[in-house]
Amino acid sequence: MPTERIWLDVPYAEKDLAKAEGARWDPGARRWYAPRPGNAGLERWSARLDVSDLLPGEDRSLGSGLFVDLVPTTCWFTNVRSCVSQQDWERLRRTVVNRAGRVCEICGASADREAQRWLEVHERWVFDERSRTQTLRRLICVCTPCHTVTHFGLAQVKGIAGQAMAHLIEVTGASAGAAQRHVQEAFALWERRSQVVWELDLSMLTGVGITVQPPPDALRRAEEARAQLQRQGPPW
Repeated sequence: MPTERIWLDVPYAEKDLAKAEGARWDPGARRWYAPRPGNAGLERWSARLDVSDLLPGEDRSLGSGLFVDLVPTTCWFTNVRSCVSQQDWERLRRTVVNRAGRVCEICGASADREAQRWLEVHERWVFDERSRTQTLRRLICVCTPCHTVTHFGLAQVKGIAGQAMAHLIEVTGASAGAAQRHVQEAFALWERRSQVVWELDLSMLTGVGITVQPPPDALRRAEEARAQLQRQGPPW
């Protein structure tokens, strides 16, 4: 009778550390596990309860399809990953990827190491201009090419905007002109939203046992964003 796996929550950045302590990789489950109980070196990665597939208040229909979704300048330091522990982020990532059937929720592609295509998690936000609140409403599994389109400004910085544009056209079926107009409209919306200092609402996560660390003060985030723009350009 096969031994039940002792699962671990190992963030990608810590996989080599966990492996050195004896952790093993299950390619079928795509998850690390302890080969035997009682390994003190692996206790730091002991698995917590899985996150429920539907997060409280999550809108699984929000932001369907492929589109450019730029993060306002004043929100650069308020993403989920920067406000939760690496272990909790791994729990969220695993849930989002698994519930999507391990394929991109936009184009249906699976991970492919040779093609350097991975499955990643993207945040969908709702912006309330009256209350100036940026509220997390969905976590979506996307492949690397779709994620690159979503953060089109970063694609420009990396010099791969042409590839991103080609993928946008391929997935949406839009003409080159329509795709270009969409990108221009997305940047116009980004400029307008970047004039506002937004408050962060991550209450969608706190109801499932995720500890959320307060982000930097909103005004300080805006100052840091402006300083980064001057130093090295935007990190969309």
